[in-house]
Amino acid sequence: MATHELIAKPDTVHWGFYDASLEPVMRIRSGDTLEVHTESGREEYLAELGTRASQNLRDIIEQVPQELGPHIMTGPVAVEGAQSGDVLEVRIHEVKTRYDWGYNAIRPMMGGLPEDFPYTRAVIVDLDLEAQTGDWGAGVKVPLRPYFGNFGVAPPPAVGRVGSYPPSAWGGNLDNKELISGSVAYFPIFNEGALFSVGDGHGCQGDGEACLTAIETGLSGTMEIIVRKDLQLENPRAETDTHYILMGFDPILDNAAKMALRETIKFLGELRGMSRDDAYTLCSLAVDLRITQIVNGVKGVHAMLPKSLFA
Repeated sequence: MATHELIAKPDTVHWGFYDASLEPVMRIRSGDTLEVHTESGREEYLAELGTRASQNLRDIIEQVPQELGPHIMTGPVAVEGAQSGDVLEVRIHEVKTRYDWGYNAIRPMMGGLPEDFPYTRAVIVDLDLEAQTGDWGAGVKVPLRPYFGNFGVAPPPAVGRVGSYPPSAWGGNLDNKELISGSVAYFPIFNEGALFSVGDGHGCQGDGEACLTAIETGLSGTMEIIVRKDLQLENPRAETDTHYILMGFDPILDNAAKMALRETIKFLGELRGMSRDDAYTLCSLAVDLRITQIVNGVKGVHAMLPKSLFA
């Protein structure tokens, strides 16, 4: 299978949205490997960053219109043979930081505590690529654990152009910190070619993404892209070496938790032929519900189902 390199620059990105009408910037075959290099940044940080900001990022900010959301998305990539009703399997072999900087921001009327922090604050975070830590001068260094916060396929054509802020059935702004190197994500496909896009690199993030952002930074990722015609999904799923991950999204956090539970019960029926009653009991005894994020308008909860239960 072939390997393709995709570098974020003005002619390979769309800023702030997903849209099934976008022309693909690259075409690949099922089973091919995609090496993608993303950018993250805003115009107001460029002066402070100086030469640390890449020319590609500067060109994107100058030339590409931002619409609906803040995320610079690389793609879309069309996958040969992908059809509506199929599933796109994304095997994330490696994710690593590209640069020695990232940023974190608080913005008014946003984040988990908008009433307590009604102002803008942005800090550049220095990334030590050897020690794999981030430092913004607060007297503490955080360990890096890079992953892509926003990736997925194009939404159904009838949905039109949608902002990159919320997570949904096509993926989008999942902000799930478990999707690091070695994880696998699955997305229902709604369009010919799937039209896969990726962006919103995170150097690290806590569950909840409390203040609004993670360490936002450019990342490089190596992903194997596979069309699965033997699967059918209504919503994204994922797995790591140790857990199956079932996701729920809703503006109301309780409803997001309910969706994650229902997805888990459904999955246990598919995986083990388990009755709904037994699956619900197992959720109570062994499944962890984690708050994915509370800051994207549509909140996220993910259920962590240990694979060790079925060893």
